[in-house]
Amino acid sequence: MVSPSKVSRLETGQRGASARDIRELCDLYEVDDDQRQHLMELAIEGKQRAWWQPLRVQYTRYVGLEAEATSISDYGLGIMPGLLQTPEFARAQALATMPRRGPDVVEQSVQVRIGRQQRLFSEHPPRFEAVVDESVLHRVVGSPAIMRAQLERLLELSSMPHVSLRVIPYDAGALPAANKFIILRFAQPTVPDVVFIEGMTGDLYLEEPDDVETYGTTFRALAQLAAEPETTREIIMTTIDSYRSD
Repeated sequence: MVSPSKVSRLETGQRGASARDIRELCDLYEVDDDQRQHLMELAIEGKQRAWWQPLRVQYTRYVGLEAEATSISDYGLGIMPGLLQTPEFARAQALATMPRRGPDVVEQSVQVRIGRQQRLFSEHPPRFEAVVDESVLHRVVGSPAIMRAQLERLLELSSMPHVSLRVIPYDAGALPAANKFIILRFAQPTVPDVVFIEGMTGDLYLEEPDDVETYGTTFRALAQLAAEPETTREIIMTTIDSYRSD
């Protein structure tokens, strides 16, 4: 017999499945040998520690999902995408958003953010699309020197074939979304796409197909309001020049 609490912990991912658990479940559901072997291999892989586990990460669930996503669509009004931030920008941003946290917590946050970025340079990187408001380029985070380096970083990363960056200019008018959200899509048909909505006191994860489609439609509408990637690069270069004159 298995207790209800154990079933709950297995279903919510709070407890990993042991080899015995998998054998008994496979017997119960009459799983064939090939699928049984595959499940055993997944269990072994699941016991290996991810790179972020030794760190104090507040949003472990999101980091794990992002690490497996094959497509990431990022939108944030007035927010620089985390996967495109320099360490200096990320540190200045963390100091502003976590004023009561100690320096160790801030540095942990920066380490996690930079660690997440390594997927963009991996052998099989995800398709990354970001749409940002033009204000992101002009709001000084840290210092003009940090901003200049950050915009140069945007130019560097946006030249990668799997990265698309679009800026919504000020004259685009009213926007169909004001909150930060990220759409994560996965290659496995059994894994549902997820919309991550970041909040000040808590985050939301939406998996219902209708919700994902609504946010997907909104993201496409935002992309249509934004400048094309090449024009975006020109906007960024012009803004860099303004920081050089400071």
